[in-house]
Amino acid sequence: MELAVSLQRNKSAGRPRSTASEAAVIAATAELLKERPLRDLTIEEIARKAGVGKQTIYKWWNSKSAVALDAFCKTMLKEVEVPDTGSLLEDMARQLRSVTHFYKSKAGDAFRQFLAEAQSDEEFRRLFLKVFLKPRRDEVRVMWERAIERKEIAADTDPEIAMDNLYGPLIFRLMSGHGSLSENVTQQIAQNAFWGIATEKVHAAYRKRTSER
Repeated sequence: MELAVSLQRNKSAGRPRSTASEAAVIAATAELLKERPLRDLTIEEIARKAGVGKQTIYKWWNSKSAVALDAFCKTMLKEVEVPDTGSLLEDMARQLRSVTHFYKSKAGDAFRQFLAEAQSDEEFRRLFLKVFLKPRRDEVRVMWERAIERKEIAADTDPEIAMDNLYGPLIFRLMSGHGSLSENVTQQIAQNAFWGIATEKVHAAYRKRTSER
């Protein structure tokens, strides 16, 4: 699913985007975010690296945070998978590993900065929810919908809470730095989130398999 990128662009813009210029701006911003914090980034620097005029950027984005968020979303879309293994537990584990790997990378480190920015800038917070969080959650919700069809989880399972149970520990550890985010830890997080919503039939099948080993 393509992420929405309606980034509160300047309404005075009358001409469509140049695809080449847009790609250059996104690529330049993504590279700069790997090199320095969002707070140190400037529109002038993005324009210089992209080889476009500063006003070209302002035609399409109204702030450096908006263009940075756009670049981040496009990068994440390429690098983070939404698996379909036939098992919710395996889907959750793989997805969490993929997300964790991205957030721990240079490209993904901006996520923590976006969260911090959203605490002090109400306009950016609304943008973050609209452009990043809602589309991303819409994209991964399909994992729980497929699990309901397979009767792995109950039909009245709230996918919003289920997503919070899966990603909440990851975000907390990212922000606080209090614990590991190793592959073993992410596997345990996924298992805990899954078994809390799995149907009794799934629990019984698991107990049967383990007793036969």
